[in-house]
Amino acid sequence: MAEHRFQIHLGGIIDLLSNHLYSSPSVYLRELLQNSTDAIRARDGVDGRVTITVAGEPRPQLTIEDDGIGLTEDEVHRFLSTIGASSKRLLGEAKQLPRGHADAASAKHSDSVGGTRAIHSRGGEVSEETSQEILDRSDFIGQFGIGLLSCFVVSEEIAVLTRSAKGGPAISWRGRADGTYVIEERDAETTPIGTTVHLIPKPDMVEWFAADKVRELAAKFGALLPFPIVVSTDGRDETINEVPPWRRKFDSASGAREASLEFGRRLLDSPIEFFDVLPLKCKAGEVEGLAFVLPYSPSPTAPAAHRVYLKDMLLSEKADNLLPRWAFFVTCVLNTNGLRPTASRESFYEDDALADARDALGVALREYLVDLQKNDPVRLEALIALHYRAIKALAAQDDDLFALFIDLLPFETSMGRMKFGEIRQRYLEIRYAPSVDVFRQIAQVASAQRMLVINAGYSYDPDLLARVHERFPELTVQSVDATDLTGALGDVGAEGEIFVDLITQATRVLADYDCDVDLKRFAPAELPVLYVTGEDATFQRAIEVSRRAQSEESVWGGMLDNLGAETKDARAVLVFNAANPLVGRLARVSDDEALRLSVQMLYVQALLLGHHALRPEEMSLLNVGLLDLIEWGLSQARGGGMLQ
Repeated sequence: MAEHRFQIHLGGIIDLLSNHLYSSPSVYLRELLQNSTDAIRARDGVDGRVTITVAGEPRPQLTIEDDGIGLTEDEVHRFLSTIGASSKRLLGEAKQLPRGHADAASAKHSDSVGGTRAIHSRGGEVSEETSQEILDRSDFIGQFGIGLLSCFVVSEEIAVLTRSAKGGPAISWRGRADGTYVIEERDAETTPIGTTVHLIPKPDMVEWFAADKVRELAAKFGALLPFPIVVSTDGRDETINEVPPWRRKFDSASGAREASLEFGRRLLDSPIEFFDVLPLKCKAGEVEGLAFVLPYSPSPTAPAAHRVYLKDMLLSEKADNLLPRWAFFVTCVLNTNGLRPTASRESFYEDDALADARDALGVALREYLVDLQKNDPVRLEALIALHYRAIKALAAQDDDLFALFIDLLPFETSMGRMKFGEIRQRYLEIRYAPSVDVFRQIAQVASAQRMLVINAGYSYDPDLLARVHERFPELTVQSVDATDLTGALGDVGAEGEIFVDLITQATRVLADYDCDVDLKRFAPAELPVLYVTGEDATFQRAIEVSRRAQSEESVWGGMLDNLGAETKDARAVLVFNAANPLVGRLARVSDDEALRLSVQMLYVQALLLGHHALRPEEMSLLNVGLLDLIEWGLSQARGGGMLQ
């Protein structure tokens, strides 16, 4: 059986990197910074520095230099030119390799051809060709590391000059996007230990080499790197990184807090003052950094905006899986040394290590809130006013936090916004509407009756209310809807005789709309009618609205019919308010047409006030009925018979 080797098309790999793996060409500078800092870490006893120089007009050029461990010629072949090689593994090997070691799969040519020594490996055999012959070839020669490959996204050619701290000659390596590379020896005496990479941008990538852009990217990716990162442009040097507050010592807690807040404002370019800041540190994932409490309440569905670094190199400005989802009230700057990045190094793999780190960070945020409750309750109340949704999410799943915070949490009620502590002190029977729509239907009437109803249609509120009786057994908590409310409305009694004709006519008009009619006296008197619907009737209306949006032969239509089979006889009720002046006047109208049009308009108005979706025939009432009512009014005006 013959053995074959995979053929690698470098152009296709570069296209994959630029169009699918990396989010933008900017990562080329991240990869260069990563290589340089890894090389400095690998060279013991050297403080290290990285210098990025931008020069040249109108087409700029970029050079990045480090005084790291450098590479021997053998290592250049084995490491610099190997797809998928890990810089961590390779640099570890580089520190251990004895001087002069040659890999069994590589060979060095002792003669020179025009000063250039070239290695061409095909099928495991090593042959010798001139540099021009190799550069002219379009087939794949050698292999390139993924990090270095990112430079081919922005440049057709990569030039590397390196000298190893272990000795040997300096090596010049020049690789091209067609998959070829050439090397040559240089004088070690005139080449410092370390590595220099030189790039010239492709014509359509010049913007990524502009001085301001390079400075911006270097500061973005390398803000936390432990070695000085210097950007040199027009003869001016600027160090763009600093030691973060969590690695510095301060004389006082207040000094650390102010330095941390200033660091966050500067790094995150925040135009507003953060509400607070707290240090975060956990063994899981070796995570350390700062959490900044936002001074406003973001939407719980808004994407996370945590800035996360991996071994001091920026991984993502919008990491969304390192903190619990309920932690949307903070934005974090975190560095991790123990989590695994994805291939693009722009997010983390979902694994046990990440889950453990996420849980640990959640515990740290929880402890911050508990500490505020004990030591700074005034600040805690201010924080809850801003971020009650996040606190509710925590309290809904944690017994201790429920006990600590439930009385401080605000709820929307028919009596206005109230903390739960106020509610339980004033009411032993707590009613709640299970959805926002139900609450909107009954809030106005419940308020007028001095009846408190909590709007439990928001996230976490039902979970919290379900736990109330366990904590406060003296309280009764029950769900209510509009039908429950009618029992609290006043009966009309004998006075109802004057409304008989109105109720009879209204019953006839609304018969086709699955709506019954009733008469009550209730506040507010300004409300002429109340559309009352129970859970079954509400469900049936939703089924009908959805069903009519489907075609007759639609599979979904048949399914909806089956779903609504048990509630098909459910009916709503339009309750007329005997205390309302308009209803009183309608009770004295003898014109059947006027009554019909008025009842139709009151019915549609009640639906709209209750935020109910209109069926087609009800939409027709709104569009046509209003015009009919206007026409009737004009005809009465011409005949001198307008209602007084």
